[in-house]
Amino acid sequence: MAPPMSAAGFRDQLRAEGVTVVEVGDWTHHNRNHKGPWGPVHGVMIHHTVTKGSEYTVELCREGYAKLPGPLCHGVITKDGCVHLVGYGRANHAGSGDDDVLRAVIAEKALPPDNEANTDGNRHFYGFECENLGDGEDPWPQVQLDAIEKVAAALCRHHGWTERSVIGHLEWQPGKIDPRGFSMGWLRERVRDRLK
Repeated sequence: MAPPMSAAGFRDQLRAEGVTVVEVGDWTHHNRNHKGPWGPVHGVMIHHTVTKGSEYTVELCREGYAKLPGPLCHGVITKDGCVHLVGYGRANHAGSGDDDVLRAVIAEKALPPDNEANTDGNRHFYGFECENLGDGEDPWPQVQLDAIEKVAAALCRHHGWTERSVIGHLEWQPGKIDPRGFSMGWLRERVRDRLK
């Protein structure tokens, strides 16, 4: 079990990994903690936004929308490779997912298929939304992919996790397809190599 790092520690860990960080408003106190606990944390979850335009994407992920209030993640990774910190604490990003997947992440073992949604993921995962339409055609610039690798590695490095603590939303919750456009196996290989 790992307690979440402090907001300042989170920001500094990302910067130490070489990430360009943009702090958005009072992100350190913007959260959904009144809806439930934040932590212990067990991994990093990657999403795509199904949006276009960095300014709009960051605003949406910070504020949310009528049916899902923000923050919708901790950091938004825009196509230019910047990581916009929009909240810290419990965030509406993971939703309910498979308890077997959570146990595999904790044990850092291969993930089983996600076939149920019975466990609160917002409590247990750092979340990063990545600006992309998610249609399989919208490109992923190299600078953005590099930033995704760096944020995942930064958090794994801090907590002493391996690359197996990095998962995609599609591996957590049945019916989800994100991130689409690269495989999580490929990303975990990059994180593993970065942590060597």
